[in-house]
Amino acid sequence: MAFFKFPLVLFISSLLLHAAFCETVCEDLPTDVCAFSIASSGKRCLLETYATRDGKVEYQCRTSEVMVEGMTDYIETDECVNACGVDRNSVGISSDALLEPQFTSKLCSPACFQKCPNIVDLYFNLAAGEGAFLPDLCDAARTNPHRSMIQLMSSGAAPGPVASEASTSFIGAPASAPM
Repeated sequence: MAFFKFPLVLFISSLLLHAAFCETVCEDLPTDVCAFSIASSGKRCLLETYATRDGKVEYQCRTSEVMVEGMTDYIETDECVNACGVDRNSVGISSDALLEPQFTSKLCSPACFQKCPNIVDLYFNLAAGEGAFLPDLCDAARTNPHRSMIQLMSSGAAPGPVASEASTSFIGAPASAPM
């Protein structure tokens, strides 16, 4: 009987250890705050789906391999999620959102761009992965939304339905946003 209790004791003690050191571990986060969070290690958390044994699809929070420069132990605020127009229930994050004028408008708004460095950094890197500079896209979006979409599309972000799957960037472009 003691043999079966040992793994349980180890699990509970690891949770208490994380809590004692106030560590953010993606796998320990509730799924409703997972997306747009950063672990103590500085790696981004991401929401994934998995199929249960009974065939249901459920969400789980995982640690990605993407490091964030200068930010750790961070859970994005509801204010920034709303101001930037992002969705905490997003599974995977794509640069395709930058092609949507409504999204780009919210992302580039002062309420987001000036007050939500985590989300801006993420999309800055996604834009850079497509060969675009987010501040330039924001300037173009403010003055001429169609031009900003053309600029991003000409960089190869979404050339067409067949090729878009191959050219879509997910979290992890190498550039970092200015802070």
